[in-house]
Amino acid sequence: MNPARAFLASTIGRKAVMAVTGIVLFGFVVAHMIGNLQVYLGPTALDEYGAHLRQLLHGAALWTLRGVLLLSVILHIWAAWSLTRSSRAARRVRYREWEPQASTYASRTMRWSGVILLLFIVYHLLHFTTGQVHPNFIEGRVHHNFVTGLRVVPVSLFYVAAMVCLGFHLHHGVWSMLQTLGLAHPRYNRLRHAFAAFIALVVVVGNVSFPVAVLAGWVKEAPRPAGQSVALGRPLPAAP
Repeated sequence: MNPARAFLASTIGRKAVMAVTGIVLFGFVVAHMIGNLQVYLGPTALDEYGAHLRQLLHGAALWTLRGVLLLSVILHIWAAWSLTRSSRAARRVRYREWEPQASTYASRTMRWSGVILLLFIVYHLLHFTTGQVHPNFIEGRVHHNFVTGLRVVPVSLFYVAAMVCLGFHLHHGVWSMLQTLGLAHPRYNRLRHAFAAFIALVVVVGNVSFPVAVLAGWVKEAPRPAGQSVALGRPLPAAP
């Protein structure tokens, strides 16, 4: 077995894959939330942000990012599934009675929250990226799609539930990631827990604020001035 395969076959190697892909996905989640916060600046800001992403490096940047994220998701799921199988194989006889001692609710529900998040990602892409399950999808109208999509109450409730799962997943994931990367020490464990909880809370509150703001009417679909560009929010050139 070559060194790369031997490393991936080991528990340490698979945990390292979990940690590295977790960092990539964690960074995307935070960046995605920060970008979406521009919805509070109005339709033009969010539409121009979306147009900028689509045009960055002539469109290559967005597709490169999608490729990296897809690979990270696949490797993250593989590492989690592989480690779960190894853990179960190591204990062929189940406990007759089991009570959690040191584990947290977030750690015990990682598998379930991961499955729910995977389903949410698929739905989210069909909802806001390709528009197949969106009630009134218009290409390039990011703010319009945002507001009209989240005005549907069951959809917003699903988003809120998914964000709660994301919070639990992030809390344990960030804590475990820091441990895998060697940042575990009795002196800093409390700080590590606090950091993981803080990050999870910020992401959940930020993302949950979007459906809440739309349903409460704090964010509304503003009428677009006549002659304004759909993609960039700028005046269209006069017709010849």
